[in-house]
Amino acid sequence: MNPVDPTESAGASMLGSPDNLETILDFIRWAASRMDEHGVFLGHGTLSYLDEAAWLVLEGLRLPPDLGSDWWSSRVSADEKAELVELIRRRCLEHTPTAYLLNRAWFMDQPFYVDERVLIPRSPFGDLIRDDFHGLLGAGVGTGRILDVGTGSGCIAIALAEHFPEARVIGSDIDFGALSVASRNVGDYQLSDRVDLLQSDLLDQLLDDEGQPLVFDLIVSNPPYVDPDEAEDLPDEYHHEPADALFAPEQGLALVERLLDDAPTHLQPGGWIFVEMGNGRHWFDQRWPSHRGYWVDLSPAPSSIIGFPREKLADWRGQNG
Repeated sequence: MNPVDPTESAGASMLGSPDNLETILDFIRWAASRMDEHGVFLGHGTLSYLDEAAWLVLEGLRLPPDLGSDWWSSRVSADEKAELVELIRRRCLEHTPTAYLLNRAWFMDQPFYVDERVLIPRSPFGDLIRDDFHGLLGAGVGTGRILDVGTGSGCIAIALAEHFPEARVIGSDIDFGALSVASRNVGDYQLSDRVDLLQSDLLDQLLDDEGQPLVFDLIVSNPPYVDPDEAEDLPDEYHHEPADALFAPEQGLALVERLLDDAPTHLQPGGWIFVEMGNGRHWFDQRWPSHRGYWVDLSPAPSSIIGFPREKLADWRGQNG
């Protein structure tokens, strides 16, 4: 009885024949063509099918993503072929995001472990951190206490700890699975002595031993902010991400509103909170047209992060709130 070639599965046959593929470059070209053919959605780390295919193939072969093109003519072994065909099949036919297939995503040019318990990192908070929060923060924040609400993979908390080397950072999340992923990443970056992970429903459980609110100089959050009514319109790739980390009631604003209402008791005088809400900016401005926040300039993209100093949170909705 002849052994079954793993590249000849029913799913693989729907992609066309990979029989003539021999080199790394062959597989990158073939993967890019199949992604285009099957309408793969890009938006979890790359902007072109060729880049997505190179990421999938190179890291699928345990090779660095910046591997020199001189190596692309290297031949792929039979076992490697079977593994690559399966990865490409899942990317094209199941629309599983590449980051989940590889258990690796990139944030601020650094790799992080991810799986389907957490969102794939793609937050503009990376740009905000790089730019030192556009000079909005008062002196001394770098040596203070920082909170990342809804930390997910922990990438933002880790980036904050690296950017503010004197700070103590807490990453909180309601989901224990997400905290497990974050713990792995914090350990990988050897930051366990400076980044603590706590389970909390937004700010509700962030209390000290005496039951008083933990207080911070800076709070950041990328909470669920997608209107549930938009779920059917999202590409299939988004349905592999945890729904509880994506969707929130009231046009996506319910958790944002809770955060802003509760933040004053968790901020030091002079402290700030920054909240990301994606396309929810339109609904936020429409619901609270006189709000007292600052949309942070992230040109050329429209800002999706709003900031409030503690002093404006008591009346953050403004006169029409």
